[in-house]
Amino acid sequence: MYVCHTHTHTHTHTHHPPDISQMVSFVFPLPSLSHVRLSSCKEETKPPGRAGPQLSPSDFLDKLMGRTSGYDARIRPNFKGPAVNVTCNIFINSFGSITETTMDYRLNVFLRQKWNDPRLAYSEYPDDSLDLDPSMLDSIWKPDLFFANEKGANFHEVTTDNKLLRIFQDGSVLYSIRLTLTLSCPMDLKNFPMDTQTCTMQLESFGYTMNDLIFEWLSDNPVQVADDLTLPQFQLHLEIPMCNWECKFTCIEVKFHLERQMGYYLIQMYIPSLLIVILSWVSFWINMDAAPARVGLGITTVLTMTTQSSGSRASLPKVSYVKAIDIWMAVCLLFVFAALLEYAAVNFVSRQHKEFIRLKKRQRQQRIEEELVRESRGFYFRGYGLGHCLQNKDGAAVEGAAVFTPPPPLPPPITLYDGEVLHKRFVDRAKRIDTISRAIFPLSFLIFNIFYWFTYKVLRHEDLHANL
Repeated sequence: MYVCHTHTHTHTHTHHPPDISQMVSFVFPLPSLSHVRLSSCKEETKPPGRAGPQLSPSDFLDKLMGRTSGYDARIRPNFKGPAVNVTCNIFINSFGSITETTMDYRLNVFLRQKWNDPRLAYSEYPDDSLDLDPSMLDSIWKPDLFFANEKGANFHEVTTDNKLLRIFQDGSVLYSIRLTLTLSCPMDLKNFPMDTQTCTMQLESFGYTMNDLIFEWLSDNPVQVADDLTLPQFQLHLEIPMCNWECKFTCIEVKFHLERQMGYYLIQMYIPSLLIVILSWVSFWINMDAAPARVGLGITTVLTMTTQSSGSRASLPKVSYVKAIDIWMAVCLLFVFAALLEYAAVNFVSRQHKEFIRLKKRQRQQRIEEELVRESRGFYFRGYGLGHCLQNKDGAAVEGAAVFTPPPPLPPPITLYDGEVLHKRFVDRAKRIDTISRAIFPLSFLIFNIFYWFTYKVLRHEDLHANL
């Protein structure tokens, strides 16, 4: 080629011989011309098996999933073929806001899904994987996963959409998204606040049956929890059971076993109510004559206990069954009210001597009046000589002296000394009630505590763990 070009050029100059200046101008450019010829020869002698120029990323994506690629995002992979297996795993970033009144909980998660779409396999691009912009999600097929027990959810868009899309050479697709979820959690509060709740997260396909789509957990560590994740009131335990729903749609689920820590309720409810009950027993050591002190203490403890009981129910739903905290508050209120009634009984017994003296005086007055009536009648019959006309019920005549027998003697009048003796007797009875109450009330409350804590912390706690 090079010789041929040179010959042609020489032949042209043979027909038109140049002058000296033209020859000089021809000689100097010759090296550059020869360089062009050599380079053209090198290009023409390339090995035939070398690849052509690379596609730009935009051209590659258009060829992979653009309009001219034939890819249809409305059709699932392996259409009319085997079901698409979607592997899921979850990273829990935060877990909290467990609300008993609405029976739900809130958590922040990273949801990752991975499946294979043969239509997205490539070999023209040298990279093993492609990280694409989240806007490309609308251009590919995605599983129709949803949370069956979801009450509310929102995406995160600060500072951009918190989504990730990655495509591998074999057609595998990794889709990750950050979500904040509010999920329903039906709770059984019979053992509150010593209860253990089981909350679930249910993931299901909305429209595809198990013939088209199958969800499954990642085999290695499917549910991950942040290392610094702590719950203020609960201990978190995870369980990944087999989804046994009797339906034709694929589903997976995870169970969160939340064991409540009752330290908060001990400080805010149990210990204050216990001290209020003990405070009500102070009235047993106060003199019974100090009525304002004992009545004021009793009413104060009753009202305080009522307020405490109302506060314990403020953060709980209005359920129809009895909770453990309700039993405690009701018994504490009963003990406080009984302490107030105890003083009412003491005060009543200590004043009974006055009623007894008043009753004795009333009986003596009645006896005197009856004697006066009897004497007046006897005087009438004897004065008019009619005593012999009186008869018994059987018709026999009775003498007037036999009719008017002398009445029984009147009881002696109650003296000041007798009143003091009666007063002392009833006061001693009242003091005995106080003395007995000092032992009965604490002993009864102690027995109640033994049964209460043994039932809820031992028996029912073991039953709950056996059912988990």
